[in-house]
Amino acid sequence: MDGTLCGVWIDDEGRAHVAVATAGGGRAEEVRPFEPFAWLGADPFEVPVAGVTVEALAGTAALGFLARASNLGAYDGFLKTARESVAVDAIRPLESQFLLQHRARLYGDLAFARLRRLQLDIETASATGGFSDPSQPEDRVLAIGLRTGGRNTLLLLEAMTDAAEKQLLLDFNAALAAADPDVIEGHNLFKFDLDYLRVRSKRHRVPLAWGRFGQKATFRSSRLKVAERWIDFPRCDLPGRAIADTYLLALLHDISARELNAYGLKEVAVHFGITEEADSGRTYIEGRRIGEAFHGDRERFLAYLGDDLRETEGLGNLFLPTYFEQARAFPIPLQEATLRGSTVKIDLLFLEEYYHARQSCPQPPEIKPFDGGYTRSFNEGVFKHVLHFDVASLYPSLLLTIGRNPANDTLGVFGPLLRRLRDYRLKYKQLARTSTDPEERAEAQARQAAYKILINSFYGYLGFSGARFGDGDLAAEVTRRGRELLQALIDEFSRHGCTILEADTDGIYLSSAEYFDRPADLLALVVPILPPGIELEFDGRYDGMFCYKAKNYALRQDGVVTLRGSALRSRGIEPYLKRLTDRLIDYLLGVSAESPLHLIEQYRQQLGARSLVVAELAKGEVLSMNPDAYERFIAGGGKPRRAAAEAALQMATRPRMGERVTYFITPRQKGRASDWQRAKPVEAFHPTEAPYDPEHYAAKLDDWLERYGRFLGVKPPPAGADPRQGELL
Repeated sequence: MDGTLCGVWIDDEGRAHVAVATAGGGRAEEVRPFEPFAWLGADPFEVPVAGVTVEALAGTAALGFLARASNLGAYDGFLKTARESVAVDAIRPLESQFLLQHRARLYGDLAFARLRRLQLDIETASATGGFSDPSQPEDRVLAIGLRTGGRNTLLLLEAMTDAAEKQLLLDFNAALAAADPDVIEGHNLFKFDLDYLRVRSKRHRVPLAWGRFGQKATFRSSRLKVAERWIDFPRCDLPGRAIADTYLLALLHDISARELNAYGLKEVAVHFGITEEADSGRTYIEGRRIGEAFHGDRERFLAYLGDDLRETEGLGNLFLPTYFEQARAFPIPLQEATLRGSTVKIDLLFLEEYYHARQSCPQPPEIKPFDGGYTRSFNEGVFKHVLHFDVASLYPSLLLTIGRNPANDTLGVFGPLLRRLRDYRLKYKQLARTSTDPEERAEAQARQAAYKILINSFYGYLGFSGARFGDGDLAAEVTRRGRELLQALIDEFSRHGCTILEADTDGIYLSSAEYFDRPADLLALVVPILPPGIELEFDGRYDGMFCYKAKNYALRQDGVVTLRGSALRSRGIEPYLKRLTDRLIDYLLGVSAESPLHLIEQYRQQLGARSLVVAELAKGEVLSMNPDAYERFIAGGGKPRRAAAEAALQMATRPRMGERVTYFITPRQKGRASDWQRAKPVEAFHPTEAPYDPEHYAAKLDDWLERYGRFLGVKPPPAGADPRQGELL
């Protein structure tokens, strides 16, 4: 297809509207041919249906027919009737169908630096001084900030009137149309900014003219699964544009990294170095004082909004390139790439080949449980001279070594596709190392990182029950060989005098004073045992390592401590206990000379005097159920009762599922001994009318000592523990 696609939208008649990059960096709009299609288990009609063509496909898989329609009306009507009698499988959204049908990709030869990006942030105020609520008539949008190419456009409310707010919303529409971005970025954009603008625009009868092709924004309730929890949010779709919510991208990033303690814009920006923690130049305004600053200190207010936009751009620079590269690799819009999992994306690559080969498609097979990767903690305590070795792309490499496609992949797409993607990654990895052009180097680095994530997803795809071309037996064979390989490496490192500390799937931490300064020599001794196609890499050295239990440890490198595992960095733990754990780790690893035992005694005294602030004690939990649904659940006798959910029921503005609730525990009363009976939202704390229970929180100090006291010599190690324990650094 001529021209680089930068946006696509299928209209109600089934026509494909595309935005194409022009030579001067602009965007031209065109209409392209498109036939919506679906796979069928059988031809449901004995006579042809007007506007729909059904053809039999090669092979014997369950979905042996392909239906194509000349328009969307015929397509929707056909599928509605077909679903009553036969299996139907259709790709959504339709924009992915268009890309797959034409073997097209968004942003094909466009560099990330040429993507038209716009960062969006709004500031609002409440007439009552509480949390701003767009449904309240007197609450207002004070300012709308837009940032493109590092430059800010700040639209301000001229007066505290409906007419002025309406004009502000119209000015926003005009500014957005003039900027014509491919993607709009913002932090908590779905749940706050866009939804707030939607409600206020509806109130003032301002059209949501935010899309391309003269189209309006649409909203619908949606959910995103992040690890084990679901996030509810009001999804917004803009024809021809993408929305990237950096709040959700931070959540997704932290599934594997588990390094963020909070997900607010300011906290995430500081964590990633976009804003220095001690940066006195960054303007901060308390949420409830934003309106006050708007009216009384306009310069400070504008600086605050500008900093929000700068940090949003910084997070986009960090998170977005991976998804941008996925949109270039898969037949999927950029917004879908940020919200859909790897299984859907890999399925699309398969389906593209099966569609063009006119080959019948299977239904997802049943995947039986199988053993996972090798995971073991060999020692606990603190150790010096720590080295980390990692098998490069272990599971993809084993898949290529095995050389077998999934059982139901009759076209044999899996293996060649994985090999091709790996070769792409190696190509861009080399370019990222050797290019003298900084922009080309950054682009190549983003591409190789995206391809690394993609090829590593192929193994997970095999073992996922919803994967169309899954194969549990092949996945089990991969993990079996992976366990055998890691055990062989452990034995070989041990043979060379290393103390094995931790092994997890494809990596090994070990302690070796002999090879600490020359890891390449140790690597050369071990590599000969590896089978062909498997590469072992030296991945880092650390001054010290605190081993707590399997998959939970802390590393010290040049005075900086990195935590791994939920036990040491749980986001749900009370702040005072987290401070204790952080103090413990710094003490054990030699970063601090101050023992946490002194802090424990200080906490006991403060609890006894009730002088410890409630914020230090309040626990934060993410809701796994909407409060209204939870209320119905318990009304029907549902159990168990949950403290966080009970606290949410007491809040004036009830949070959504997926949002964090912070609560504390009040003193015991007759008939009210359980935590869920005594939980209150932190906003309800009062030192006399609703105090916290000091005994409850003192008992938690005892529990903490039960877990960690042995590392401080408070209690002897439990019977049966490994007697080998490292010294304090």
